[in-house]
Amino acid sequence: MTDQEFDQQMKELMEGSGPEKASRKKWSIRQALRLKVSGKGWKTWSRKRKVLTGAAAVSAALLLFSLLSGGGNKGAVPVNTAALAKGEVQQVLSISGPVSGTDSAEVVSRLHAEILEILVKEGDKVKAGQVLARLDSTEVQQEVDMAQNAYDLAVANKDDAQIQAENGYARALQSEQAARLEHDRKAVLYAAGDISQLEMETAQNAWNDAKRELRSYTLENGKPVASRSYSLQVKNAEFELEQKKKKLDETQVVSPIAGTVVRVNSRVGRFADTVDNDKPLFAIDNLEKLEMKINVSEYSIGSVKVGQEAEISADILGGELEHGVITSISPTGEEKGGGSTERVIPTTIQIQNPDTKLIAGITARAKIVLGEAKDAWVVPVSAVMQKVDGTYLAAVEQGKLILIPVETGVESDTSIQVTGEGLTEGLVYITAPDAEMAEGTPVTAVSVEGEAHE
Repeated sequence: MTDQEFDQQMKELMEGSGPEKASRKKWSIRQALRLKVSGKGWKTWSRKRKVLTGAAAVSAALLLFSLLSGGGNKGAVPVNTAALAKGEVQQVLSISGPVSGTDSAEVVSRLHAEILEILVKEGDKVKAGQVLARLDSTEVQQEVDMAQNAYDLAVANKDDAQIQAENGYARALQSEQAARLEHDRKAVLYAAGDISQLEMETAQNAWNDAKRELRSYTLENGKPVASRSYSLQVKNAEFELEQKKKKLDETQVVSPIAGTVVRVNSRVGRFADTVDNDKPLFAIDNLEKLEMKINVSEYSIGSVKVGQEAEISADILGGELEHGVITSISPTGEEKGGGSTERVIPTTIQIQNPDTKLIAGITARAKIVLGEAKDAWVVPVSAVMQKVDGTYLAAVEQGKLILIPVETGVESDTSIQVTGEGLTEGLVYITAPDAEMAEGTPVTAVSVEGEAHE
C-alpha cells in the first residue's frame, strides 16, 4: 500500500456514520495498519526511518481507532506497549567492495616491438622473474651494437689521450729541468759580467715558458692524466650502452612478482606497446591470500580498528560465510563521489581462509560488528524519548504514563540498549510514544491489532 492509498483509506473510514458501518470500519483499520506496519509499498527509506515512521503511523492510527470504536478509558490516549526483557543487540556496519589479491602487478612494455612468443596463459602460476613473452630483438640488438661501438671508441680516445698526456708531461718536465739549469748557469755568468742583460732575460723567459708548459698538464696523485672531457665522453657512452642493454633485456617480458596470471591482453604478432584500450600485456595477482577493499564513511570510521573481525558474504559462496580481519586503514579520506560531500576512508580486509571459494574481481559484502551488548535491556529505537532535559523510556503504570530516565548504549537499525535504575523485568513500556506526551498522561495499552490489554 502506498502513502496515497493509505491516506485515501483513512479518509474513507472517516466518512459516513451509523452502527451498520462500525464493524466494517474496525476491520478496515486493522487491515490498513497491517499493511502500513509491514512496510509494503514504502519508498526506499533507511530501516531506522521506516521503524520510526511506522511507529508514529501506528500511534496515530491507534488513536483514530480508539475514537471510532469508543473503546478504552474516557480521555485516555491509546498506546502500543511491550514488556521489557533482556536480550542482545549489535551495531553492525555492512559495506560492499571488490575482492582482489594481496599483491598485484600490471605488466606493460614500452618497446614498439613485435610479440614473437607468449609463454603463459590465464590461470598459470608464475614466479618472480619468469619470462612471460618474447619480443623481436633485431632492432634493439642493433642499437646495442652501435652503443657498444661508441663506448669502445670513447674508451680508445681516452686511452690515446692518456698516453699523449704522459708523454707530453715527460717532455715538458725534461724541458723545464733543462731550462732551469740553463737559467742558473746564465745567472752565474751574468753576475760575473760575462754575458749581457739581454742574454740573462732570454734564459729567464725560456724557463718561464717551460714551467707554463708543465703546468698545463693535469696531475692526479702526482701523475699526469688525460683531459677530463675524455672521461665525460666515456661516462656518457657507458650510460647510453647500459640503457640499450636494459632495452634489450626488456625484449623478454618477465613477471615482477610471484602469483597467478589473471589476464593476457595481447597475442603473437601484435606490437607490445599497442594493447587495446591501454590495457597491460599481463595482469598478475597473488591469489594465495585475498583481500577486500571497502570505503568506510567518515561517520563510522571512528568505530573501525585494525584487527577487528569481519564476516564476508558473496553469491559465489552459496550461503557460506568467510572470516576476515581488518589489516589497514588509510590515514586520509577521499571524496565519496556522486555529488556527496561525505568523505570515505579506504580500508582493507584480509580473507583468512587460504582455500576460500572467493575469487579476485568479484564484489563481496563485509559485515563488521562495531558494538555488541548481551544480557542487556533492549527496546525498539522508537521507544526512546529524547527531551530537552534528558532521555527517557515511557512506561505505563496504573493507567498513566511515567517517564523513566535512561542512558542509551549499543544501537542497531531497529533496537537499542538502555540502562537505568528504574528498569525491571516485565516493565510495560510504550513502543512508540509521542514526544509531546507528558508524565501522568492517562493512557490505554492496546496491541497493534487494536485489542486492549487487561
